[in-house]
Amino acid sequence: MILRMRMKVVIDDKIPFIRGEVEKLVDEVVYLPGAAIGPTQVKDADALIVRTRTPCNRQLLEGSNVRFIATATIGYDHLDTKYLDEVGIQWTNCPGCNATSVGQYVRNALLEAERAGMIRLGETTVGIIGYGHVGKAVYNALRPYVKRILLNDPPLEKVESLECRVESFYSSLETLQEECDIITLHTPLTKDGEYPTWHLIDERFLNSLKRQPVIINAARGGVVDEKALLEAMDKGMVRQAIIDTWEGEPDINPTLLRRAFIATPHIAGYSADGKANATRMSLAALAEWLRAKGKGQRDNGKGIMANVNNICPPEAKAERTGLRYSPMEDSERLKMHPETFEKLRGNYPLRRE
Repeated sequence: MILRMRMKVVIDDKIPFIRGEVEKLVDEVVYLPGAAIGPTQVKDADALIVRTRTPCNRQLLEGSNVRFIATATIGYDHLDTKYLDEVGIQWTNCPGCNATSVGQYVRNALLEAERAGMIRLGETTVGIIGYGHVGKAVYNALRPYVKRILLNDPPLEKVESLECRVESFYSSLETLQEECDIITLHTPLTKDGEYPTWHLIDERFLNSLKRQPVIINAARGGVVDEKALLEAMDKGMVRQAIIDTWEGEPDINPTLLRRAFIATPHIAGYSADGKANATRMSLAALAEWLRAKGKGQRDNGKGIMANVNNICPPEAKAERTGLRYSPMEDSERLKMHPETFEKLRGNYPLRRE
């Protein structure tokens, strides 16, 4: 028997497969749109489960009861982690939860580019910038289709030197600029530190390209300077763009939207499988936090763990599964109605890996 704790949890209402599970652990659960989660809504909450649409910072949290935050996403630049650490609010993200989904998106987008006569995958060299969970998944998805893959990840190269674990090898950005027909981005968004990624792809980078590559951004919007990208496309220095993550979301650049071969509303990682992974990881983290606070009054979260492992997404239509999924359909919807960016992202049609 699970004894619920007297706690309140506020949850983004677009997180799938979570309804009914947290209710087994705590006595009050509130579901709200991510952008509607504000100081008033969290003041008496003990924990939050959010997505990228909820900035978790001093402005939101000061004076609240919140002591735990899980973001059901890989990225966590919407969390002011320095502030959270300073005030003792435990936080967690879901690294790798949707990596395979992004790999599917990039592979299938490039298959569409090949069908359009834009590239010949078997003759291409691909550069992957960022070789974490997602970069590895993209590597595995593309390896059977392309001639060569170059990797760029200075922090990883510095720590591990890649240890020759992959068939390709670490390359500098300069090498990618010279040799790659496709450059795909899978980094976090950082503005400081030794290797900042904010506007990593900027005018200077683009002006040094040698092979008119296709640029793919399925990382974070600010990794690409979109104004510079459009100028490079105008000059013929960039063959085409595939854009899933945008600066200024949801108010995206209308010119880049029109020009991009594929333009989607930040859904590369939105397979039902990836979403289920994120929900499982968030629930497990919440259960662990509650276990630490339970003091023997309950089953210490063990009951929910069985339910976590049982969270499975339903089957999708055949045309939105595996290799048959086409990002072109998602792109067409956004291009027709860019004002519905948030709606398209929040009500994404079921897709399976």
